[in-house]
Amino acid sequence: MEKKTVLFGMLGTNLDHGVAATRWERWRPSVSLCMQEHLPVARFELLYDGRFLDVAETVAEDMRAVSPATDVREHRLSFADPWDFEEVYAALFDFARAYPFDTEREDYLVHITTGTHVMQICLFLLVEARIIPARLLQSRPLPGNMRDARGLYGIIDLDLSRYDRLAARFHRQHCEGVDVLKSGIDTKNAAFNRLIDRIARVSAVSSTPILLTGPTGSGKTRLARLIYEWRKQRHRVSGNFVELNCATLRGTAAMSALFGHVRGAYTGAVESRAGLLSAADGGMLFLDEVGELGLDEQAMLLRAIEEKRFYPLGSDRESRSDFQLVCGSNRSLDDMVRKGAFRADLLARINLWTFRLPGLAERPEDIAPNLLYELDRCTEALGRQIRFSREAEALFLRLAASPEGVWSGNFRDLGAAVSRMATLADGGRITEELVREEWERLREGWGVHAGDEQVPGSALVREVLGERASDIDLFELPQLACVIRECRRSATLSEAGRRLFAVSRRNKTSGNDADRLRKYLAKFGLDWQSVKAAPGSRNAAEDGPSESF
Repeated sequence: MEKKTVLFGMLGTNLDHGVAATRWERWRPSVSLCMQEHLPVARFELLYDGRFLDVAETVAEDMRAVSPATDVREHRLSFADPWDFEEVYAALFDFARAYPFDTEREDYLVHITTGTHVMQICLFLLVEARIIPARLLQSRPLPGNMRDARGLYGIIDLDLSRYDRLAARFHRQHCEGVDVLKSGIDTKNAAFNRLIDRIARVSAVSSTPILLTGPTGSGKTRLARLIYEWRKQRHRVSGNFVELNCATLRGTAAMSALFGHVRGAYTGAVESRAGLLSAADGGMLFLDEVGELGLDEQAMLLRAIEEKRFYPLGSDRESRSDFQLVCGSNRSLDDMVRKGAFRADLLARINLWTFRLPGLAERPEDIAPNLLYELDRCTEALGRQIRFSREAEALFLRLAASPEGVWSGNFRDLGAAVSRMATLADGGRITEELVREEWERLREGWGVHAGDEQVPGSALVREVLGERASDIDLFELPQLACVIRECRRSATLSEAGRRLFAVSRRNKTSGNDADRLRKYLAKFGLDWQSVKAAPGSRNAAEDGPSESF
C-alpha cells in the first residue's frame, strides 16, 4: 500500500501572507507546496503563532483552494518570544510528542523554509533526534522570478550514514574537547574518562550552571578553567574566567567581593568596587567551596543567576551580568540543606549538572600519566630537563599505588612531591634515594606511623580516625579500611551498602544495606559525612602546585 504524504510546516507570517488582490501572483512557500504536481500532499499540518490567527486562516483557505484533496489542519502554538530557543523548542517538542505518528501508513516531511530561524533550527533538531520521524523539505522561488507561484522544492534525508565526513568531523571536535578537559593527559581510569566525556558534551552546548564535587585537591579548580577554555574555543563565552574561594571570605567581605559595593557602603569602603559578578559578565564565574557562602549571599546569588541582576552593597541601582556559573564543593550540599546551612532553592539551581571528581587514591592507574604531566610542568618551570631513573620511577609508582598511598591532598600532594624531587635532582635526574626521602615526607604529612605498612589499610583508617585508630584491634583495620574506600567511591550510602553487602543480600541473609552500613560506621564513632569528608582538610585553604588530572 502506497503511503500518504503528510507535511508539517510553520506559517510564514511574511512569505505566506499576501494582499488579496495579488496573493496569487507571487511565490508563497506553504501554498506553493500544495501546487506541486509530483508532491501530492494528503495532509498539511499548519503550525502557527497564536498571534497570527487571521493570516493562518487565510493561508489555510488558499491551500485548500489550490489543492482540494489536501486536508489542511491548523494548530495554534503559543510563543511569548518566537526567538527564545527554550520556549520554541518546548512548544514544538510537546506538539511532536502528542502527535499520533503512523509510519506504517504515512510518509512525513517537515518544511523548514518558513518561521523564524529559531523555529527552523528547532524543527531540524526534532527531526535529527527522530522525535519527528520525518525528512526535511525546503522550498524556494524560481531564481529571479518571485511571480511564479509554484517555485521549487527539495527533500533532505538526514540519514547520517550518508554523511560520513560530517559525522567524522563532529567526532573529531568532541575528541578535541575531551583532550582539552584532560590537559592532554592519557588517563586510564574508565569512570573518570566517562565523566570527562559527559562534561565535554555538556559544556560544548549548554551554559547552565555546573557543580563539581570531590575531595580537596582532586582538580575542581583546574577543570573549571579547562571548561572555560573549551567553551572559549567554541566561541560560547567571550568574557573572563573569574574565580573565588568562598572559604576565604565571610560577611561583608564576601558580599563586597561578589556583588561589589559603592563608596561608603560600610566602614572602610572608601572607593566603589565592581565585584566579581560584574567582572565575569560574558564569561565564567567559578565559586569554589560554594557551601561556605552565608545565607544572605546565597539569596543574592540565586537572584543573580535567575535574573542576571543584582544590587551592589549599599546601592539602590541594579547591576547586570550574564555569566556561566561553575561551583565547587568538597562538602555534601544535600546534608547542608538538611541542616539549614544551604538554601534548597539555590542547590536546585546549581546542580542541574553535577560531576564528582574522584580522588587520586581512587584512580591508581592514572598516577603514571599524571606523574609524566607533573614532570613536564617542572621541566618548563625550572628551565631544565627533569627525568626519573628507571628504578626510581618504578619505586615511586609502586609506593604510590600501595595501601600506604593515602594521597589525602590528592593531585596537590602529587604535584608538590614531584616539584620537591625535581628541585633537588642533581643533573635533572631523580634517583631512588630522592624517592625514598620524599615518600617519608609524604607519610609524615599524612600522619602515617611506622609499622602501618604491616597492616593493609591502617594508614587510611588512621587518616579518618586520627589517634582513635590505636583503639581498634589489628584484625579489624583492613575491614574498616575496605568500608571507607567503598564509601568514598560511592555517591550515596545506599550505593556503598549494595557494594559491600552484595553476597549476603543475594543470599537473603541481610536487611537494609544502608541501615546495616550506618550501624557498622557508628560502631567506630563514624557517620557517612565524616567518612566522605575531604581528606587532608587541614590544608584545604593552602595554595599548592597546579592540579593535574
